[in-house]
Amino acid sequence: MDRNESPTMGDSSMPSPKQGITDDAASNTTDNNASNSSDTFVLPGDFIGTTEEFRAGTQTYEKTGGVYAAIIGTVRVNTTRRLVSVMPCTDTPPMLDRGDVVIGQIVGLRDSLAMVTIAGAKGVVDREIPNVGSAVVHVSNVKRAYVKDISHEFGIFDIVKAKIIDLSNMRLDTSEPEMGVMKALCSKCRTAMVRHDSKLKCPECGRIETRKLATGYGTGII
Repeated sequence: MDRNESPTMGDSSMPSPKQGITDDAASNTTDNNASNSSDTFVLPGDFIGTTEEFRAGTQTYEKTGGVYAAIIGTVRVNTTRRLVSVMPCTDTPPMLDRGDVVIGQIVGLRDSLAMVTIAGAKGVVDREIPNVGSAVVHVSNVKRAYVKDISHEFGIFDIVKAKIIDLSNMRLDTSEPEMGVMKALCSKCRTAMVRHDSKLKCPECGRIETRKLATGYGTGII
């Protein structure tokens, strides 16, 4: 896959997330007391459980015996029906402001820019995030050191944590240690990569890649 493609939000290699089957949707209304949200925060592609434990519900998908998150959000389990879903991240302020910390996904790379779709923000619960369109990280705001090639710092589908520095142009900054890539997929086999010293390593094919890593890489903690 060309790393300079601009796909829509989400990994195109993922199966389509289930939007809820009719009987499941109906049962979620009658079984409300059996449904509960956990404190587990998940990113797209995160493993939630096995298909022996759960059935895939809204915004999840099944793959090789596992149930995985299709979006950023929190896990909800219907214990009666053994149905697991992911609820969209709503911990967002009603209006974004300069200095706000946001989480989003890299959807495009250019010579000096990374384009980001904002999915959530660190803020007040139960408020809808405004539709701000695409934000950008300029090469000068990636990290404190000189960046020769922005594609060595970000990859398509990466989940990033960034700070808003300019509202008018929706410019983001990832130069602080806690900002940067929170989750990345191997550009060869699309497996979630693990931290390997200051780089990333694919546990499936062994590929080594570089990113501007956030200190919380792999934790899912905003």
